[in-house]
Amino acid sequence: MGAGATDMGAGGTAVRHAARRAAGALLGRRSRLRWVHLVLGGALLMPYWLLATVVLGTLDPRKDSLVQILLYFAALGASLPMAAVTALVPTVRALEGAAARALCAPRRAAEVVTGPARSWAARRRTAAWFVLHLLFGGIVSGMTLAGAPFAVMLVLRPAGTEELWRFWEERGVPGWLPGPVLGTALLALIIGTSAGLGALLARWAPVLLGPTPEERLADAERRAAVLAQRNRLARELHDSVGHALSAVGIQASAAARVLRSDPEFAAEALAAIEETARGAVAELDAVLGLLREEDGDAAGPAGPTLAGLDDLLRQLARTGLMVDAEVAPRLDRLPAALSREAYRIVQEGLTNVLRHAGPAGPAPARLRVAPAGGRLEIELTNPLGRLRAGRPGGGRGLRGIGERAAALRGGCEAGPSDDGTTWRLAVWLPVGGER
Repeated sequence: MGAGATDMGAGGTAVRHAARRAAGALLGRRSRLRWVHLVLGGALLMPYWLLATVVLGTLDPRKDSLVQILLYFAALGASLPMAAVTALVPTVRALEGAAARALCAPRRAAEVVTGPARSWAARRRTAAWFVLHLLFGGIVSGMTLAGAPFAVMLVLRPAGTEELWRFWEERGVPGWLPGPVLGTALLALIIGTSAGLGALLARWAPVLLGPTPEERLADAERRAAVLAQRNRLARELHDSVGHALSAVGIQASAAARVLRSDPEFAAEALAAIEETARGAVAELDAVLGLLREEDGDAAGPAGPTLAGLDDLLRQLARTGLMVDAEVAPRLDRLPAALSREAYRIVQEGLTNVLRHAGPAGPAPARLRVAPAGGRLEIELTNPLGRLRAGRPGGGRGLRGIGERAAALRGGCEAGPSDDGTTWRLAVWLPVGGER
């Protein structure tokens, strides 16, 4: 008994939920918006229909009533091609797309484009949507304007309609039955037609007003370009600011240790901190300046090149990092983009040596930068035994080096040597490589 009552209660709840969903689908807020959208479509149809009616009316000079009715329907068919032609105007897609978003659920509304049609494929799809909007709108508007008042009259039985009710009573139909039943059925037909046609438009909106394959491809390319630019900016910030902070941290630590015992060295370290910080601010301004540019910089952000390698080595020497550098002459003749990327790679490699220095200080490092066989080779080695473990969250430096090399169609290798005594970073960049 209890189980049966529970099942009956659950069944009643399910029925009530289904009834609420059905009522929401027919009379909910989105259904009302769809009805308004359809009525507007009927209003947009009127100029085309009136023009077609005037033109086709000349075919019936006697104004026969049956022929006139047929001409009205023919005018509806003739008005739709005219509407399709006007929908080829690019701005129609923007207007229809903005209005159609109210028809769809939020997830599907995001797929509707609100910009002008920029290709003939988009214009043709917009024309198809516009014809459907006007056709469905004409149907719903006609039913609403003509059917709704008639249905109300049937339900309320106003004065002056006695002959109509007498007609039904003479045929054995109760006088109370035809009006309320027929009126309610007609209202339900109008509401159901509006809800059904509105749901069809909502289903077709993302298909006909959504982006074309060409637009999707162009949008993907724009996103890829933006992502690539963001990655380049992230690498620039990581390498320039990360190098400066590492150098400043070591110099400040050294100055603090000898502040009382060797004031002259401490003053020199503080001067080096000031110079490093000033250079970092200048590079930061150059990188952040790219964010204010509207059109971006496809060639990559400006910055130091291999011509400034001596200054970098001199700055690192103040932190205690001694570098045995073998740098080929005439590197200033390399392409500017290649020279900038090579400088950043060298800077990041040396900064990693500085970051991972053990308590005894940075280990001596060997650096070789030289062109060979149509490509620029960079090799950096340093003793492995004196390195300390990397900081948590690290690892972006080597990944950034790999991304820089790949962008120039080069490559890189990093890892301990076979005997485990040194860490080696090798990068090769084609001299003719492009970003």
